[in-house]
Amino acid sequence: MGKTEKGALWLDPEKTSPYEFYQYWRNIEDESVETVLSLLTFLPMEEVKRLASLENEKINEAKKVAAFEITKLIHGEEKAKKAEEAANALFSGEGSTENMPSTKISDKNINIVDALILAKIAPSKSQARTLINQGGISLNDEKISDINYMLSEKDFSKGYAILKKGKKIFHKLEV
Repeated sequence: MGKTEKGALWLDPEKTSPYEFYQYWRNIEDESVETVLSLLTFLPMEEVKRLASLENEKINEAKKVAAFEITKLIHGEEKAKKAEEAANALFSGEGSTENMPSTKISDKNINIVDALILAKIAPSKSQARTLINQGGISLNDEKISDINYMLSEKDFSKGYAILKKGKKIFHKLEV
């Protein structure tokens, strides 16, 4: 699904990881919840109606159900649980970051622009610099404003570093 290859949602886990797949469904518009649940899950219609009737922040629970159920159908229950756990770790501080998208790097001393390209957060150095200049990149929850920033040992204090693009795209760098 999607209009461009970059914006596409692939069923193949090599092209869209189970975590990214889960997050796609987790971030659907509120108005789409009932349609998605009724067309793409095997939940009883009474449950679909109940979930779709939730309002305000409670609709997020329905989105979590949709994301889990659809990911389970495509990638299996184990991968759906891992995707859910990674999302919970990132957004609510519960669970493990073990299953979030990650990239192994050979050297902790890497320029932030190069790190963004390795993590496939940005397709080019110019796009990476633009994201940084616009305040769209964080490293371990700290905004990065210097395009010449060099990652170092201190950025990997937990054994990994978390890159974040905007509010919803996370990527773990591991050495």
